[in-house]
Amino acid sequence: MTYARIAGTGRYLPERIMTNADLEKMVETSDEWIRTRTGVERRHIAAEGQTCSDLCLVAARNAMDAAGVGPQDIDLVVVGTTTPDLLFPNIATIIQHKLGIPPCPAFSMEAACTGFIYALSTADKFVRTGESKRALVIGAEVLSKIVDWTDRTTCVLFGDGAGAVILEPSDEPGIISTHLGADGQYRDLLYYPYGASNELHKTSQPDARIMMRGNEVFKVAVKTLGGVAEEALSRNGIDKSELDWLVPHQANLRIIQATAKRLDLPMEKVILTVQDHGNTSAASVPLAFDTAVRDGRIERGQLVLMEAFGGGFTWGSALLRY
Repeated sequence: MTYARIAGTGRYLPERIMTNADLEKMVETSDEWIRTRTGVERRHIAAEGQTCSDLCLVAARNAMDAAGVGPQDIDLVVVGTTTPDLLFPNIATIIQHKLGIPPCPAFSMEAACTGFIYALSTADKFVRTGESKRALVIGAEVLSKIVDWTDRTTCVLFGDGAGAVILEPSDEPGIISTHLGADGQYRDLLYYPYGASNELHKTSQPDARIMMRGNEVFKVAVKTLGGVAEEALSRNGIDKSELDWLVPHQANLRIIQATAKRLDLPMEKVILTVQDHGNTSAASVPLAFDTAVRDGRIERGQLVLMEAFGGGFTWGSALLRY
């Protein structure tokens, strides 16, 4: 049986750093308030003119270098993002062209913060069925482009970044299983009010910003993340104690802590990076994963559970042996 394994990882964060102290000068908030309620200490902000694909290119090159492969070796590109460069062509084709990857399937997936897990799950199927020999999977966002920097309830949370992995076939698990879900009834708890078929030209209006009802999102997120994590473990007959690492969506420290508690996992087994880059939506899981791989915490052969939750609502998990 063929599995997909992660052969290399990479990430990129824009050079500009916005600290909580910087935000104190912009909106009515404080470093203490932000840290206490979110765990965020700083976030990276894309420069003027820096696009989502620009971030993706650096992360992709780092992942390819780690895997020891070049553009000619890639035969599939899948990108999870909510903030692509253009409505079309899709961002994966832009990345494909800029990297010099030969003609192959290249597409993007919009599942908000769960975008990378959706993209990883899709690429996994391509590799398992033999449709792809080496896939580039990216999660990336430039949320600073759509954040209202006068709305203190949301602007303190979000940042920009990109993370990438290279998948290749393996005779032994790599990715053991992925589990995806969505429930559109929660649309009004977290959304952006305009789109291509809904008066996109109104993006200059005061209500053209991320809309979020934080308390309600928190309650559903904790319950759902715990559930999708337990589903992955029970489906594979694995006990929680066997997990080496949990790599959660880096949305909010409180959500991460509550999810870990539900899984009876000590925080020492949780990869935590939200303090350094805030909520980077689809980029947060691959950013955290690459950070832990490169600093030596996540080692080959260890059992890792990734999970994410985002607007829609969407959710997903990926159980893998790195």
